[in-house]
Amino acid sequence: MEALRKAPVAVFGNFDKERFLQEIYPLRKPALLKGIPLGTCTSKWTVDYLSTTGGSQEVKVHVASVPQMDFINKNFIYRTLPFDVFVKRAAETVHVEYFISEDEKYYLRSLGVDTRKDIADIRKQFPTLAEDINIPEFFGKDQFFSSVFRISSPGLQLWTHYDVMDNLLIQVRGRKRVVLFSPRDAPFLYLTGDKSEVLDLDTPDLEKYPQFAKAQGYECQLDPALWFHNTIAKDFGVGVNVFWKQLPADCYDKTDIYGNKDPVAASRAMQILDRALKTLDELPDEYRDFYARRMVLRIQSKSYSNHK
Repeated sequence: MEALRKAPVAVFGNFDKERFLQEIYPLRKPALLKGIPLGTCTSKWTVDYLSTTGGSQEVKVHVASVPQMDFINKNFIYRTLPFDVFVKRAAETVHVEYFISEDEKYYLRSLGVDTRKDIADIRKQFPTLAEDINIPEFFGKDQFFSSVFRISSPGLQLWTHYDVMDNLLIQVRGRKRVVLFSPRDAPFLYLTGDKSEVLDLDTPDLEKYPQFAKAQGYECQLDPALWFHNTIAKDFGVGVNVFWKQLPADCYDKTDIYGNKDPVAASRAMQILDRALKTLDELPDEYRDFYARRMVLRIQSKSYSNHK
């Protein structure tokens, strides 16, 4: 067992939109932004206020018997609760009413009104609460994609994953530790799709995941696209995650309502690669290994990883 290697994260304060776009955003690295006026949500959004003002509309939530949620192995269940009931349960550490166990954990990632077609937008799903929060306008209105309302139980840890779009995590209540990994660390994260198999970041099982020792973590509350991130709620946590399109609109899958599908060109390239690898299976082992290595060399010759 070995502790996660960590690196410092730049902290910025006393900045405006112009400085953000000219000095911070172009760095394409995590940054901790302080001093942003968020509105009355910072004082209003107590458990009582959220449950009373948010209403009794039904929300679909993740429920787990353990703090570390694992999306790959699905160690949680989905359940539906009235929003006011959910908020009160999520704030508890021990429950009188529960689905699995009295110390189960809850997590809400808000969805659109029509969960199959609509994106999450706090202004539409929770209009009264949306009036309390001032979302920084660091991007053009035509770039806006979604504003996701997130609420989690104390101690809840989400799986490590990456997002395709740039986003700003606005933590309104509760301390939240966010651990991020550079896209360059992808080879060390044991990925299944966009998610990492490594759940315990601080004391990882290096016998099972030896390459993870090469990864370096960053702690921050702003995560640019493709940076892998893992969130741990130290307290009852309430936040709004705002996503925007940093690439031209036609780069994205038009059917993507969650903002987590790879860009169209990337998906096409991966499909071509899958077909190429399947074609190599027609060869004997020695030939398959040789030509697979040649493919790797051709990709490396592009020197993508050398771009700063």
